[in-house]
Amino acid sequence: MSADALFVRAHTALGRPGLVPELQLQLGWGVVELWEGVEVEAGRTGLEPPFWAFPWSGGQALARHVLDHPALVAGRTVLDVATGSGMVAIAAARAGAAAVRAADVDPLAVAATLVNAEVNGVVVDARVEDLLAGDGEGAEVVLAGDVFYQRDMAERFTAFLGRAAARGATVLVGDPERAYLPREQLVEVQGYDVPVLEELEGLRVKRTTVFAMRPPGGPTAG
Repeated sequence: MSADALFVRAHTALGRPGLVPELQLQLGWGVVELWEGVEVEAGRTGLEPPFWAFPWSGGQALARHVLDHPALVAGRTVLDVATGSGMVAIAAARAGAAAVRAADVDPLAVAATLVNAEVNGVVVDARVEDLLAGDGEGAEVVLAGDVFYQRDMAERFTAFLGRAAARGATVLVGDPERAYLPREQLVEVQGYDVPVLEELEGLRVKRTTVFAMRPPGGPTAG
């Protein structure tokens, strides 16, 4: 087992996301303590929060939607970008995807995804990589949970997901109306009331929507 996988197991505990209780994930319940642990492990401060350790509402809604509508992914190749804990990728694998690839720029997120995939008895090809300059590399379904929280990154994700939709991929995102959600390029698919960690979100239930991405130049949402 890799050092990153050992760190994930040592600093988290198995739990079940509130909206997706079929899945078990290595989850962290003390945000500050875990963040400090990551920085100690890395030997430096100023790192991004450990997004991979928490069941964010966008990911929960998207995972729930995929599990409830397996025809979206069954027999198809799936890419989950900014995979975090791997929750959405694991849901796609459980729903019968032909192959699931998960990408994240954080090595600990990739380690967590591989650990969580093993716990749930599925295979996910998780890699440390930034794919946002491309178009999803041929994946038939592209999934993204909770990626529109920061302006520059949201712009990159919007362009990437738009390119994936333009080449014909099914593109679904889960988002609780974060600040930089590109609503004009999205079509609402289904809404969910998602149990969330109050320490992170300031409330216990967050209304979250699964959206489909429109190809660039297509009709805008009205």
